[in-house]
Amino acid sequence: MLHTVLNEAINLVNDGKTEQGLELLENILPTLHDEEKLQLADQYFQWGIVDKAHDIVSELHFLYPEEIQISLFLAEIFLDLEKEEEAIDLLNTIPESDESYPQALLLLADLYQMQGLAEVSEQKLLEAKGLLPEELVIDFALGEYYFHHAQYKHAIPYYELVIREHEEISGVYIAHRLAECLSAIGEFETALDYYKKAIKRHEDVDTLFGYGMTAFQGGFYKTAIQQLTTLKEADPHYSSLYLYLGKAYEHEGYLEESLETVQQGIKYDEYNKELYYFGGKIAIKLGSLVVAEQLLREVIAIDPGHLEAIITLSQVFLQEEKYDDVIELITECKRYGEEDPQFDWILARSYHQKEEYTEALKHYKEAYNSFKEQHEFLHEYAHFLLEEGLRSEAKTIFSKLLVEDPSNVEINEILMQLEEEF
Repeated sequence: MLHTVLNEAINLVNDGKTEQGLELLENILPTLHDEEKLQLADQYFQWGIVDKAHDIVSELHFLYPEEIQISLFLAEIFLDLEKEEEAIDLLNTIPESDESYPQALLLLADLYQMQGLAEVSEQKLLEAKGLLPEELVIDFALGEYYFHHAQYKHAIPYYELVIREHEEISGVYIAHRLAECLSAIGEFETALDYYKKAIKRHEDVDTLFGYGMTAFQGGFYKTAIQQLTTLKEADPHYSSLYLYLGKAYEHEGYLEESLETVQQGIKYDEYNKELYYFGGKIAIKLGSLVVAEQLLREVIAIDPGHLEAIITLSQVFLQEEKYDDVIELITECKRYGEEDPQFDWILARSYHQKEEYTEALKHYKEAYNSFKEQHEFLHEYAHFLLEEGLRSEAKTIFSKLLVEDPSNVEINEILMQLEEEF
């Protein structure tokens, strides 16, 4: 009769009549046999009413301290209540000879992991594996341990054992785990095979992003575009996708689509400086210098020390012959303590174009300290010196260029003329 009432009360809760069912369970609890109490405690635990489960199982453990399954259940409850020390003490009472000892080891592994004792946790899992080498739950636990410690090569063989018989354990899709591990160690092509399986089983946004990113890293840009576009349609707020989708379009030569992707992404991630910077470079490739200037200015507004954006924007200004803007930009950056050898070269070019030769010479001399081995700089500097009538200095630089390129007819002729003057 009691079994019937207990089942009736449990069914009420499961059917959504929670208050009525729980009240009935409270009323019949004193009349239940110990086996029925254990069944009720299990139900409470499944429903997340852990305190009530704890009360019942603690009483049963006091009455039956030799019952290992009750001890294990109480340890699980302690684990859920974050009473790690009590759980560890209880589990350490289970003898190695008992058939439930491997289960105790798995629980101990979780507990030591929670306490930050990773090596002890690993030892417990490996001990359990030694006792039950064919038990896939232990293989899964080892795979999870190594996965969460970024030891992906160690995790892979355990997941490979599990996936032979199980697609999923405890809500974890094994194909997805294998895909992530293989991608992390650079095995992109094999990882993509597992992502294909994972996506068929469960198409969530993180799996789509991992799939797209792995394809991108492996150089499979069409696949990357396909998966990241699917992700964008599923969740346009998943802002991490836009930079890599834009880059994938760039690799495939679709520059307009790349820039459009950046502009879409900015709507959802307005402070992503790398997205603005990438968009600025794509706009330059498209010849849209006004758009490039706008995007690069945004980068510098977000991060005034973003040297790549500063230098790229300076090059845009040079191309647009906005020499005053170049000087203002770099002078402002220097005022904030930003320095880069290219600043002097860029300033030298700007002052040269503005015909402010004294300032140009000053910055060319500064730049020379960093670029005296770079052919393009030396060629430009030498011609500037020649134009300014600094023949001796020009001769020195042209002689250096001739050593690097002895067959250069132009440099030979210039040096011959300079030799005649001295």
